[in-house]
Formats: sequence, C-alpha cells, structure tokens
Amino acid sequence: MRYLMMATIFLATPAFAAGGDGTTYGLFSPSLGNTDWVVLIGLLLFMAILFYFGVPKMLGGLLDQRAEGIRAELDEARALREEAQSLLASYERKAREVQDQSARIVTEARAHAEDAAVQAKADIAASITRRLAAAEDQIASAEAKASRAVRDRAASVAVAAAAEVIASGTSAADQNKMIDDAIVEVGRQLH
Repeated sequence: MRYLMMATIFLATPAFAAGGDGTTYGLFSPSLGNTDWVVLIGLLLFMAILFYFGVPKMLGGLLDQRAEGIRAELDEARALREEAQSLLASYERKAREVQDQSARIVTEARAHAEDAAVQAKADIAASITRRLAAAEDQIASAEAKASRAVRDRAASVAVAAAAEVIASGTSAADQNKMIDDAIVEVGRQLH
C-alpha cells in the first residue's frame, strides 16, 4: 500500500500533468495533461487514504482525550482552589482566635500585675506596721528595763545608805522592826 501511495504522489504532480506542447486544458476536461484535474485527483486520493486509515477518527479521539484531560485538570484546579480557600479561611479564623486569646492573656496579665502591685503595697505597709510595733515594743521594753535598773540601783543605794544610818544610831530591836516594815512595804509594792 505504501508503494502505491508513493507512485500516486509522483505521478500526480503538476509538472507531469503539464503537456509538453504547452496546451492547457480546463477543469472540466478530464485529461492527465490538465494540471487542475491532476491536483484534484491527488487531493481526493490523499483524503481517501486519510479516511481509509481512520486519521480523522484518530484526530477526533486525540482531541477528545485532550479535552477530557483539560476538563480533568480544570476540575482538579477547581477542587484545589476550593481546598485552598477553605484552608485560608481556617487559618484566618485561627489567626483571629490567637489574636483574641493573646489580647485576653495581656489583659489578664495586666490585671494580675495590678493586683500583685496592690498586694505588695499592702504587704509592705503591714510589714512596716509590724516593724514599727516591734520597735515600739522594744523601746518600751528598754525603757521599762532601764527604769527598773534605775529603781533597783536607787533602792540598793537607799538600802545601803539606810543600813549605814541604821547601823550607826539605832538599837537592834529598832533595826528588826525596820526590817519587818521594809519587807511588808516591798511586798505591798510588788503585789
């Protein structure tokens, strides 16, 4: 079949169709000397061969496959676009939630910091009050101790002076009476 086609191609050339005498024929004069007629025959043979081997059907099938491939790619692109839009919406929603949560955390942190500052001021005030009270207690204790020490010293000096005076000018019976009176007086002052 291939050889027949090659022979037809070489035989149906316009140069071969031209007459050697230079005469031309019209389209409606069926002669191999007419170039128009030879070209028409060549075209018809070429189209017949194409139809015989099913080239239009193959081209149609290829075009249909290509159209199906494009349609599938478009559907896939549409699905990917919808998925991307849903992911974008999800990420935007998560970003808003994170932003809201961070704002809440900052607000809570400020509130806790203010509460901690107020509590720290209260603790410092209470500590100062306790230290002032402890200092006042220590001062009062020191005053009482100093006062007792002064009284004790004064009492011991007075007792020593009284003992000296009594020893130099009183009798033993008077001394015993004075000791008894002093014991009663000390007991009364202590209780």
